[in-house]
Amino acid sequence: MSPALPVLPVAFLGECGTAGGSLALLEQAVCTATGPTGLAIIAIYSFLIAFVLPLPSEIVLVPAETLRLGLSTNGNILAIVLFSAFGKALGSLFAFHIGQEAKEYGPLVRRIKASRFDVIEWSERKTIQIAKKYGYVGLAMALCVPFFPDTLSIYAFTVLEENYLRFGAATFVGSAGRLIVTLGLASGTLALL
Repeated sequence: MSPALPVLPVAFLGECGTAGGSLALLEQAVCTATGPTGLAIIAIYSFLIAFVLPLPSEIVLVPAETLRLGLSTNGNILAIVLFSAFGKALGSLFAFHIGQEAKEYGPLVRRIKASRFDVIEWSERKTIQIAKKYGYVGLAMALCVPFFPDTLSIYAFTVLEENYLRFGAATFVGSAGRLIVTLGLASGTLALL
């Protein structure tokens, strides 16, 4: 039997319910998710954060021990990673479609390529450089960075790329990779304690 993966303390991910208003309700629903309905909530949350919500995607790992699927903690983590990655891939494809429509709006593309002021705009420029240099592998790599806004990477790539299937696959791999990297960071942090 393999050793159990570390269950992330909420403090490692940020506190649940720190979002305001109705977003706090959604975030709390994810943090307390149980059963198959909980997996659906995780997938919907991941779908929404791919293109519109400014919330952390790592929070989906919080219910790993309490998900009550009849699986081990490792099984719960695997289910969470797969459902979250699937939801984010679908949300990314929705954003991708919006980006394809935006390509026809030249000023938007020029603004993204010419951004150079604050940190967000600098991040957009770096993400676009990665997209141009590494393509879909770059998208997956950018999405593997824990605690970095997903929507930034996703929208930067949407105006540069054209293949829905490859884009969806890259966002699935990157989203799953992000949660795996987060688990690795938690494992290392817990080992130091």
